[in-house]
Amino acid sequence: MSDDDLDVRLRDVVEADLEFFLAYEHDPEAARRARFTPRPRDAFLRHWKTNVLGGETNFVQTVTVDGGAVAGNIVAWWEDDRRFLGYWLGRPYWGRGIGGRALRLFLEQETNRPLYADPFVGNTGSVRLLEKAGFQRTGTIRHGEDEHILLVLG
Repeated sequence: MSDDDLDVRLRDVVEADLEFFLAYEHDPEAARRARFTPRPRDAFLRHWKTNVLGGETNFVQTVTVDGGAVAGNIVAWWEDDRRFLGYWLGRPYWGRGIGGRALRLFLEQETNRPLYADPFVGNTGSVRLLEKAGFQRTGTIRHGEDEHILLVLG
């Protein structure tokens, strides 16, 4: 089976998915590319259960591949008056078209526009994925000392 034949789907997050998400966040290369410091397990689980899954206006989906293998997650949330999008895929799922297909499926359900994303400037793969989905660069913003590209889907 080629990567083009992979069955990419979205579903609601179940508690068992959090262990996959935690492992993916702790992948050193993923953390480096995202310019993100992985959280300790307890803090990670507390954040996901309280802020992500507990956020009433958040839209959160697990990305699965071929019968249910957990590939990652996609989330939309409100930050002040802007709706943001974020995602995290496990390294085994990078560069195979899975992120693009998952993002298209997500954007069919998440219809709030404008929708913003702000990947780290050095995360060229993520920037490319968002631009292929129609996001446009609007400038840069800073998170701490790191520069991030602000993209918007109108």
